[in-house]
Amino acid sequence: MKNKPALVTTEFRGVFFGYLKKQNGREDLTLEKARNCIYWSADVGGFLGLASKGPSSQCKIGAEVSEVTLYKITSITPVSKEAEEKWLKA
Repeated sequence: MKNKPALVTTEFRGVFFGYLKKQNGREDLTLEKARNCIYWSADVGGFLGLASKGPSSQCKIGAEVSEVTLYKITSITPVSKEAEEKWLKA
């Protein structure tokens, strides 16, 4: 999945979108062009909806950073093209 858009969740309940740069198993990974989801609305259909449909106008998305390293990874989900476009516009 390197350089592919991904939705990552952490043990600390973080939900992040970005492009996978490197991964060290479930311990840590680095995302490029990363953003976090501060709040998602019911119309999205949960965090997996953020990967399949992308955030809606009712969601709150944080600012983009060039790179972030996340720890204690609980899931990595491929992001659809439709969802990627919405994340980039959010």
